[in-house]
Amino acid sequence: MIWCVRHATTYRYAEPVDIATHLLHLAPRPLPHQRVLAESLTCQPEPSRISTGTDHFGNRATWIFLDRPHSVFEVTAEATVEVTAPAIPQPSATPPWEEITALSAQDPSAAEFALPSPMLPPEAGATAYAATSFPPGRPVLEGLLDLNARIRRDFAFRAGVTGIATPVSQVLAQRAGVCQDFTHLVLCALRGLGLPARYVSGYIRTLPPPGGAPRLGADQSHAWVGAWLGPEHGWVDLDPTNALVVRDEHVTLGWGRDFHDISPLRGIILGGGRHSLQVEVDLAPG
Repeated sequence: MIWCVRHATTYRYAEPVDIATHLLHLAPRPLPHQRVLAESLTCQPEPSRISTGTDHFGNRATWIFLDRPHSVFEVTAEATVEVTAPAIPQPSATPPWEEITALSAQDPSAAEFALPSPMLPPEAGATAYAATSFPPGRPVLEGLLDLNARIRRDFAFRAGVTGIATPVSQVLAQRAGVCQDFTHLVLCALRGLGLPARYVSGYIRTLPPPGGAPRLGADQSHAWVGAWLGPEHGWVDLDPTNALVVRDEHVTLGWGRDFHDISPLRGIILGGGRHSLQVEVDLAPG
């Protein structure tokens, strides 16, 4: 499947910003199942300095510096991406989940994602919620799929009831939130059981597949969970907002321990006062 991505961000400031520096995670990550065919990034005002590289997690990152006063800051990222569905093992053929917790300590690429992170300290309620899906000896992917389906069934997708820093305990209590909240909840729950899990940032198709249901979290940045199945099977991505196994209708930007690691855009500014933010996202077939 070929997708055309457009992500436009506009900040409007009540007072001029004198100097600003921003970190952008807006470039799709090349993966075995994802190929970037074309891409562009435009900024207004034009940066005085721009550099690109990779962050700690191997994600593509862009750093920009603005040194002239501005009251509006606009960033538009566009890309054409080819996505194929990754192979998914038979759930019953995956190892017992307890085996994964033991193996993760021996694998540096997984161990980091089994630990608490700045936005996701231990939360006993989340661990207890997940435990129902992971009785002793259950194959890990069977448990993950069950948990993924329970989130969609037990929680309502409702914008405006949470913010970037909403704790998992509040999401559990109110049983409502958006994709970031459900992803954080699952990450916290799995890590509480000792299972490695990472926060994946990207997009989901704007329009539903023919005859399919509309996708929750479309028309904006989306988030989902990457879960480790052990050294033989590697990682599988699960979208708890839509109760989906991620196949070929998501485009991946990158991943980290939580939202803070892979925020699409964040920065430091001098001046500006109060500001407003507008974000427009479209993921359409190419």
